[in-house]
Order: sequence, then C-alpha cells, then structure tokens
Amino acid sequence: MMGRDFSGVRRITVKIGTSSLTDERSRLDERKVGKFVHDIMSVREGREILVVTSGAIGAGMGRLNLKERPDRLDLLQAAAAVGQGILMQTYEKFFSEYGQPVAQLLLTAEDFTHPERLRNLQATLQNLLLWGVIPLINENDTVATEEIKIGDNDLLAAQVAVHSNADLLLILSDVDGLFTEDPRSSAGARLVRLVEEISPELEEAVGRSSKRFGGMYTKVLAAKMATSHGIPTVLANSAEKDVLKRILAGEELGTLFLPRR
Repeated sequence: MMGRDFSGVRRITVKIGTSSLTDERSRLDERKVGKFVHDIMSVREGREILVVTSGAIGAGMGRLNLKERPDRLDLLQAAAAVGQGILMQTYEKFFSEYGQPVAQLLLTAEDFTHPERLRNLQATLQNLLLWGVIPLINENDTVATEEIKIGDNDLLAAQVAVHSNADLLLILSDVDGLFTEDPRSSAGARLVRLVEEISPELEEAVGRSSKRFGGMYTKVLAAKMATSHGIPTVLANSAEKDVLKRILAGEELGTLFLPRR
C-alpha cells in the first residue's frame, strides 16, 4: 500500500492512550502495560523509541481505591500525582525484564514554547537516546490543566515527534483507526486505511461531532501537526497482537496519514 514502507525508520515516537493501559474501571491494568512493553521491545533493535504515555490518573485511582474517575479537576490532578510514580514503577518492572533502561520526563506547554527550555529538552532527549534509554514522557498532569481537559496526550506526542526529529509517529488507541463514523455506535462505519491529506472538511467533521467519530479530533490534529513536518503517522489499535512489529513490517493496520511533501 502507498506509503507503508517503514524499513528505513530509525526514530519512532509511540503514544499510548489511557484506554489502552487501564481496565473497565479506569484503573491501571498491568497486563496491558506488559503487552505494550513487549510490543516496544519487539521492534527496539536498531531503532530509537520515545514513548508518550498516559495512565497516571488510572494508576492513582487504583492506589487510592477510587471506584469512579473523579470529575473535578483538582481531584484528577491529585490522582495523577499519586499515580505517576506507580505508572513509572510498573514500566520499570516490565522494561527491566529486558534489561532496558527508561527515563521519566514530565512536560508542559512551556517546554515547547520557551526557546531555552526547548533546547534543553532536545538535548536531554538526544543524550538519552545516545545512551540507549527509552524516554517515557507524560504531560505534568498536576499543573497542566489543558491536558486533563483534552483527556489524552495526542498533541504532546506530535510535539515530541516534531522536536525530536522522529521518522514516524504511532498513535495507539482502543479503536482500529479513523472511521467514517464511530464504529461503536454505527454498523455502517468504514475504516479509512489511508489519508493522503488532512482537509479542512475532515477537521471540521471530527471537530463538529467528536463523539460520532469516537474522540478522533485530537488524534487528527496530532496527525496534522506531524505530517505537516514530514512525519508519517499511523493510528492503530493497541490490542492487536504484535501491533508495532506488524506496522513496521508494512502490514495494513490502522489508518496511515501521509506526510506533506
């Protein structure tokens, strides 16, 4: 399929969403974390990988034995403060089984808009990659209110991909890709395998009715940001077996957004 040759890809930003790391009660699911780490390590050789991960709030909910996700911003931030360390401990446990070192980076919008902070961030990322470390990146939920309003790290992942000069952005979610309608509510929804250009019409459609499209708006915006900087983007289902290996092998999984030339 057009654009599915990823054989030359060496630096990858992978974003995994909350739903791909938590259970039906919105708590961190170690089995899902373990699968994700396995998927990462299956494509690690010869490549540099940066991970943008959600899940801190879910980890905090489990530790605090909260039965429902809080709906107040201050409670979400407090749960994230409790959960971020647990999230990292869980990642460390699984990555250590492969002897793979990891690093935590908590970012805010200012890390990308302030020139000196951006340079420092880029230098840190470059040094970590040179040392063979996988950066585990999350927005600093306890202070970054906009992330919690949006509910995911899609735009953060696009920023990381752009400013780390990634060759590919992979967004893993709980859906198979971009559909013509929300597949969870419409039997006639069709998977869009290829998006050659993110048109204003597409942006308007997913923005006007984000529920109908399964919460695709920020994912489409992230793909637009990445592809406008020449970075192809794939949106796929994290639950697929060997999802990363199959994507990098050129299999038609998910939706491919082609880069603008």
